[in-house]
Order: sequence, then C-alpha cells, then structure tokens
Amino acid sequence: VGPKDVDIDIHFCGVCHSDLHMISAEWPSTFAYPMVPGHEIVGVVKSVGAEVTKFRVGDHVGVGCLVDSCRSCEGCTGGNEQYCDNLVATYSSLTDWHGAGPKTKVMEGHGGKESTFGGYSQAIVVDEHFVLSLPPKLELARVAPLLCAGITTYSPLVHWKAKELGPKMNVGVVGFGGLGHMAVRQSMAMGNNVVVFSTSESKRQAIVEMGATFILSRDSAQMQAAQKTQHLIIDTVSAQHDVVPLLDCLKTDGTLCMVGLPPEDLKLHAFDVVGKRRNLAGSLIGGLRETQEMLDFCGSNGISADIQLIPPTKLNHAMVALRKNASPNRRFVIDIKEQMTDGDWEVEPDAEIKVEEQKIHPKAKVCPQSAVHPAQRQ
Repeated sequence: VGPKDVDIDIHFCGVCHSDLHMISAEWPSTFAYPMVPGHEIVGVVKSVGAEVTKFRVGDHVGVGCLVDSCRSCEGCTGGNEQYCDNLVATYSSLTDWHGAGPKTKVMEGHGGKESTFGGYSQAIVVDEHFVLSLPPKLELARVAPLLCAGITTYSPLVHWKAKELGPKMNVGVVGFGGLGHMAVRQSMAMGNNVVVFSTSESKRQAIVEMGATFILSRDSAQMQAAQKTQHLIIDTVSAQHDVVPLLDCLKTDGTLCMVGLPPEDLKLHAFDVVGKRRNLAGSLIGGLRETQEMLDFCGSNGISADIQLIPPTKLNHAMVALRKNASPNRRFVIDIKEQMTDGDWEVEPDAEIKVEEQKIHPKAKVCPQSAVHPAQRQ
C-alpha cells in the first residue's frame, strides 16, 4: 500500500454489460487478456497509506470505472477525468505507470506494460482520489451498480439541465434494463416528465408504477404520436437498433444522448438531424466529483439499483442472461464477501459460453480471480 493508497476489502461487485462486451472483444479497442472484470465495486477500507486524509479503516467506500489519470490535462483539472487521454481504467487498462491504481500484472506481448485488475476479486488497492464515499442510508449491495450505471445516466441528465429545469423538461429513456431503470429513477427524482421507449410490452406495468409514461417503440402509431415531444432522450440500449425514429421524437434543439454501446455502427442520414437542429450526442460515465455528487443525490432521494445477488460460481450463467436480456431491469451483483473463500473461485460452466467462438485471448475465460498481486498478500 502506497502513501496515498486505500486498501479495500471488496464485499460486492456489480456485473456490468460492459464486462460482457469486454470479455467478448466487441469494442474496437486494445485490451489485455486474460482480464479480471468489474468496475462497480463496494466494500470496506482495510488499511490506508500514511498520507491518506479522506478515508479511515472501516469506512464503506466504492470504486467505479477509473483508478488513475494524468491529473493535469483539461479534462482532469475540469473534473472530467473520464475524458483524460491517459486515464487508467479499473480493469484491463494497459499502463506504463507501474503500481498505478489497483494491483497490476505485466502482460506478455505488450512491451512490459501492466494491466489493471478489476473487482471480480476479494480486494483492490486504489489511490484515494479515485475512491468514493457511499451514502450511509443505502444498502451496500444495491449501491454497487451506481458506480457505473448510476453515473452513466446521471451525468447526461445534469449536463443537459434536467436537474436544473425539473418539470419544464421532457426526458425520454430508451430501454428499461439496468441503465434504463436507473435513468428513470433519477429523472423522476429531478421532477422531469419521463417517457420510456421499450420494445417489450411486459415492462409496461413496472414503468407506469414508477410514474413514467410507457411507449411501445415497435408500434408505429405510438412512435408517430411521440414525435417532436422530447427535450432529451437517453438511449441506454447496447443492442443494435435504429436511432432515426428516436431522433424524430425530439423537439427542435433536442438531444439524443447515447450511453448504451451497440457493437456496430449507427445508420442515419444528415437529414435526420438538420431538419429540426437536433443533436446526436454521447456521454461516458462521469468524473470523480460528479460521481460523488451522484452518490449523494441518490442517497438523499433513496435511489439504488434493483439487483439480483449471485454467488461467484453463477457468473457464467449471469453472462448468458445478460446476452439474452433475461434479467430485465435488474443488475446482477456478485456477493463476494459472504459467499467466497479462497477455495471457492471455480465458476460453474455454461453450455452457451464457448470460448473458442469468442474473439478473445486464448488464455481468457469467464472466471473471477483475486486482484491482489501476490507480492501484496500477507
């Protein structure tokens, strides 16, 4: 543990759709395999470095998608570390900064660079700047998804002034899975008029019970009636889909913000945006300051995620369910502290996971392992 490090005993880690994309190599980026996923981490401080001032042993803390950055660029100094060109992600981020962030491992074939290990683990060590305080009134396991899903939806809501405008703002949410239900809860708490676009009639009741309006997005009549009604639409869907009908639902100067990450290119024409001066934008998680603000906001408004707790042994089954969208509007969360000992790392196989069909490193498998570097173990 370095002078500014916080050593965290992990209790829970959320299973993010990003983890599925990453283990399947579906994004056009360079990552290191084999990897230890997990960037929705909550736990208890086990020890701190001599220069740590914000945390003490026993504090409940969280770690999200970032564990280091340059701290000097425009993004970092402006509180948007997520846009730093030299950011270090919580897992599978290759870095020359040996020892930066969580414990790392030198990866073969990457010029001596090290790769960060994520939260499907028993412990993690992170610089205090990238550690977050958790709302004391919220259940620890249900806070975990806020570290990615929560900030992913909160940041664009704040940026496009949904929090500021309250009932004067019409907000659409596309999809009602893990991200979508979080966006609805946050937007409702901000006082917005919320509409949910979903392809699934089965989600109508849950959406209406939350106080939002349901629109069946595969019903052309309902979509036509919704045209030119929304100031902001947050698109949370990670599967391939047509965004043009959603753009048609925007008012003049309205914005469709992508936070889901489909693996293939979007298809649209310039005329789809120029006619009403519509904006197609994107947003990536949030900086540390905004993430702490989000956690405080959720704590004050009693917002946490609907979750399905799983033991580590069920992780492969959770990945298959994610692929099938078989766990609607719930986030899988791994119960690490209570259901894992040093001998319980073996994950049950799932017949639908065929590593040879994945575009991943031959050594990779869907299996958690400890992120604590051997040299750090006592």
